[in-house]
Amino acid sequence: MFLSRTTQLIRPFSTGTLCRQNALAEAYYEEEQRSMQKTVRKIIDEDINPYIDQWEAEGQYPAKQVFKKFGEAGLLGVNKPVEYGGMGLNFKYSVALNEELGQINAGGVPMSIAVQTDMATPALARFGSDKLKREFLAPSVSGDMVACLGVSEPGGGSDVAAATTSAVRRGDDLIINGQKMWITNAFQADWICLLANTSEGPAHTNKSLICVPMNTPGVHLNKRIDKMGMRCSDTAVIFFDDVRVPAANIIGEAGLGFTYQMLQFQEERMACAALCLAPLDNAVRETANYCRERKAFGQPLLNNQVIHFTLAELQTEIEMLRSALYRATEMYIEGNDVTQLASMIKLKSGKLCRKIPDACLQYWGGMGFTNEVLISRLYRDMRLTAIGGGADEVMLGIIAKTMGIGPQKPKK
Repeated sequence: MFLSRTTQLIRPFSTGTLCRQNALAEAYYEEEQRSMQKTVRKIIDEDINPYIDQWEAEGQYPAKQVFKKFGEAGLLGVNKPVEYGGMGLNFKYSVALNEELGQINAGGVPMSIAVQTDMATPALARFGSDKLKREFLAPSVSGDMVACLGVSEPGGGSDVAAATTSAVRRGDDLIINGQKMWITNAFQADWICLLANTSEGPAHTNKSLICVPMNTPGVHLNKRIDKMGMRCSDTAVIFFDDVRVPAANIIGEAGLGFTYQMLQFQEERMACAALCLAPLDNAVRETANYCRERKAFGQPLLNNQVIHFTLAELQTEIEMLRSALYRATEMYIEGNDVTQLASMIKLKSGKLCRKIPDACLQYWGGMGFTNEVLISRLYRDMRLTAIGGGADEVMLGIIAKTMGIGPQKPKK
């Protein structure tokens, strides 16, 4: 049962009509994707947005209930194999799903869902054994299990190669020791897709991705992290103390975990951009509506050229991001390596998620500094985009490397 309805602090806005600026999305998506988005929107309007304020206040939303709702609608595996409960559709459907999830009135819920669909399960779906897929992927697609991803550590987040968590082979098992940090869904997760060192040697070839049930002895949830934003998404530090799992729980080939994770990052970074589009649209639209109604010095705020010019420019930047995302999606579907373009999109997403909420909040004046309007929540939640899933500076490093202009090691 979902929690009872509470009084909404956030001024509601319609998610039932695509605003005029979304003409590009209307042209890009086909009828099947738009139909899927209508299903997503119905769940959002009926089962999520009415409860968002309560979940934000409580610091956690009921992931198992929400995931089951999406799983029953077939929305947690749109591009996952049919034999494991998925729809077997291409990545364009996943982008369409994430773009619509952005209509949720708090960033914590769509981020949590994207961890399940685009961060913890792509490598498993692509490289995992049949046994692992039936044990972990199928119930994740159906919404019967909640997944989390364990890559970041206290000593390093975006520097994946620096991970120190170890998984030492003993007979047919792995003994895992170490810790992970910033783990979304941790307190409600049934399993974790864990990156750990399974051998000695170079950092890029000694790692594996491992499916680890969260109820395994030795897995300890040490701390619920108190965050400035994404309040309704639970985030934790996890310790692994002699955690024993079968070596058969390694996804694909041992030692290829870093490579698998890099491939997984392509989908994650495009999903991140898709999740940003609707909130950014909403920030501009809600600000325009407020400035049209709010009067100062005898006229609507929106009459000031600096305001309507600024909002026009911000909307233009959103549409450029949307266009780049759609281009990357098509290239990815065609089988191309989109590491550079996905990194560019993630970088631009992070910058716009700082720039747009900040610029819009300014025009709300004192109201923007309260928790009674959507823009203040967007300001807090969207700040994470420039940090999580690869910080802006890491994206710049990747882009520079793919351009051939990064630092060169001195020749011996």
